[in-house]
Amino acid sequence: MKLELIAFTRRGEALAERLAGLLCRTGHQAACTREGLRVEDWAVRAFQRSEGLVFVGAAGIAVRAIAPCVRHKSLDPAVVVLDEGGRFVIPILSGHLGGANDLAREIAGLLDAQAVITTATDVNGVFSVDQWARRQNLAVCNPQKILEVSSALLAGKSVTVWSRWPVAGQMPAGLRPAGREEAQVVVDWVRPGAETLWLCPRTIRLGMGCRRGTAVETLERAALAALDGVGLPQQGVSRICTIDRKGDEPGLLALCRGWKIPLTTYSEEELAGVPGAFPASEFVRQITGVDNVCQRAALAEGGELLMEKRILADGVTAAVAALPPGLTWEEKR
Repeated sequence: MKLELIAFTRRGEALAERLAGLLCRTGHQAACTREGLRVEDWAVRAFQRSEGLVFVGAAGIAVRAIAPCVRHKSLDPAVVVLDEGGRFVIPILSGHLGGANDLAREIAGLLDAQAVITTATDVNGVFSVDQWARRQNLAVCNPQKILEVSSALLAGKSVTVWSRWPVAGQMPAGLRPAGREEAQVVVDWVRPGAETLWLCPRTIRLGMGCRRGTAVETLERAALAALDGVGLPQQGVSRICTIDRKGDEPGLLALCRGWKIPLTTYSEEELAGVPGAFPASEFVRQITGVDNVCQRAALAEGGELLMEKRILADGVTAAVAALPPGLTWEEKR
């Protein structure tokens, strides 16, 4: 995770610097970043650019600092507070979807501290569907449905689940399998019924082609229309794929920045070597050296084709493929 830390006393700053180093050694990108800012201004900046905020100091300071920034549990970064003595670590925002609970547990382990977890499912030992989704790299496409599922489990009711793929391990207590149409939770690339909690693997690859100089607004409209046309969510797209000569295309780069995903490019030779039958265009071959860019790019790493090449508005082309996820019921942080 990309983490930013802040502290308010000399003792707290020493702990924050030590913790940032420990977190970096465990694979996070962590740093103390106050740089003389007021705490409120620091919080605004950190909310915009980081996946997690760590306050070393009083919880009240953290609450007041982040209050104007809070939007929704599906959008907010993780926020964790620890006292400057390094004894207690408290997640105060985005415990499940943002990963604050897991981050608090990890920090507690690094500092030999106590994680103070207050979310109801954790306190009662009940399966947390949103935490499981995060650990499995599943996008929660309609997070408003999380409450219904969690409330049912906390009330001792069973919740039905359907997954397009097998899930390794033993299904947790409170869950039972059901058909796709009846299930309350569906794990699939494709949109289920409106009343179902939809979890989508972030393994969708969107192949795209476009004219030079195509505006990002045009590209985004085309991409969203293509995905929606086959019932796929934007949240499940893990990368946009194209030919290497489009690697510096401003519109594609801006779209990837907005969606916070990478632009992955392939050479003419790599695309030509992708196995399979593809809709061919002599015009595209003359321009790029290969008869099809978007569909070949989408399938360059294999996987399942979810949408063949489509020619959209303003010369944008798109195709969609996806790699199967490896799912498990076991704890995976």
